[in-house]
Amino acid sequence: MHASTVRSLLVRGMLAGLIAGLFAFAVAYAVGEPSVNGAIAVEEAKAAGEAPAGHGSHAGHGGGTVAVESVEEEEGFSRSTQSTFGLATGVLVYGVALGGIASLAFSFALGRIGRFSPRATAALTAAAAFTTVYLVPFLKYPATPPAVGNPDTIGKRTTLFFLMILLSVLLGIAALIAGRRLAPRLGNWNATLAAGAGFVAVTAVAFAVLPGNEDSVAAGFPAGLLWDFRLASLAIQAVLWAVFGIAFGVFAQKVLAPRADTAGPEVHVGATAG
Repeated sequence: MHASTVRSLLVRGMLAGLIAGLFAFAVAYAVGEPSVNGAIAVEEAKAAGEAPAGHGSHAGHGGGTVAVESVEEEEGFSRSTQSTFGLATGVLVYGVALGGIASLAFSFALGRIGRFSPRATAALTAAAAFTTVYLVPFLKYPATPPAVGNPDTIGKRTTLFFLMILLSVLLGIAALIAGRRLAPRLGNWNATLAAGAGFVAVTAVAFAVLPGNEDSVAAGFPAGLLWDFRLASLAIQAVLWAVFGIAFGVFAQKVLAPRADTAGPEVHVGATAG
């Protein structure tokens, strides 16, 4: 693929990521923020209950407000700013960055994973990225609301999560290579099934070997609230990658298909003239 084409796809991938980020932000604000606020309220209530006796009167009269104000003073941003401008900035930057990376993966995959159209390849790339970058790590280390786990182990838990992402991506690439090599002997369908089964089997071994995150959620944290947060996190990522796959597929089709359309009439005219 020509360098100018890759560059054009990269720009469009980042634009598609921005569009996907807007949709993901809407889901995060509507579905994710209520569970985050609920988690913060639980932690504030717990902190108020553990406060010294001398602070009991303050906890009984607006103690939650005092706690919120102290948190805001420490963090430098109000909760409303974090849940709107801060959330939007984070999600949009995340979407643009992943969109650019996914567009490069698309450029590599186009024509190498089968004779698919640009739109179909974009959809497959987005599905593979969602599965390896988020879904598989999520199944091993599911998302948890902020400030509900043991703060002493946050570094270890973060390292394990990114290690799972790296391992999942590498296993996905290995499965792709294995599927291509098996295709001449088994056929595309059987090779895909064999490679997929291998990916699942090795991932299951990794799940069993890697340590868990038993201290990622404090004892007594409401199970319903935790479940809502994890479902919201999954929905945000699913929307992000689904919208990216659709939007980038349209962009990629417009970049790549016109060349074939232009070449077609030229051949036809030459044949007619002959």
